[in-house]
Amino acid sequence: MSEYLAYTFYDICLILGVYLIAALTKGLTGLGFSTTCLPILVLIFGLKPTLPFLIIPSIASNLLVMSQAGNFKITLNQFWPLYIAQAPGVFLGLLLLIWLAPYISTAILGVALIIYCSFALSNPEFLIPSHLRNRLALPTGFFTGVINGFTGSQVMPLLPYMLSLGLSPSHFVQAINCSFTLSSLLMALGLLGLELITLEIALISIMGIIPVYIGTKIGSKTREHLNSAVFRKLVLISLILMGCVLAGQFLYNY
Repeated sequence: MSEYLAYTFYDICLILGVYLIAALTKGLTGLGFSTTCLPILVLIFGLKPTLPFLIIPSIASNLLVMSQAGNFKITLNQFWPLYIAQAPGVFLGLLLLIWLAPYISTAILGVALIIYCSFALSNPEFLIPSHLRNRLALPTGFFTGVINGFTGSQVMPLLPYMLSLGLSPSHFVQAINCSFTLSSLLMALGLLGLELITLEIALISIMGIIPVYIGTKIGSKTREHLNSAVFRKLVLISLILMGCVLAGQFLYNY
């Protein structure tokens, strides 16, 4: 039966190990699961094969966070236009994923990682004027969906927008994880339509829920005993380096 499997036992162990590392990082630093997991798997397997592996573990980790954050109804009432705008963006992004050469999408993912991690490292403090917040919601949702669709990254330009609203920590966590969950569900529909999600990938992803849960719990408990701020900076710098490698593949293939 193994001759019909696309992924070896070694590949599966490697994927589950990356899930564990990404979940541990999320629990310890608060960085997104996909943000940490995506560049590692892309460097190993490529962008298109990697995207389906992120769906089920991402949804599981997001729902776990959402169940603890509260403010669910308030968040939906406040940000529903942004969430709705993500849908056409995701499907347009998936079309770009099909049309563009793989190394172009990978390079764009690298650039998105560099921008996001540089932004997170600088930790700027600014607030969008109240009269612009509603106007920026729709384009923010749409372009977040587009970037998510053809790179798998869910954080740009969503994260800077959410940070600039001055939300409470719990409200911010709920708002951004609602977006992540919706994006993942939309990606799942799109990837199913493109026949990129197979039964084998689904089973491996379901297996990944266990290391995701364990890693998140260990990370959360370890946070009290380690300097999580220093660790967070090291992770962000590592992701910037990975982003440079991914972006550099464009120059190599150009």
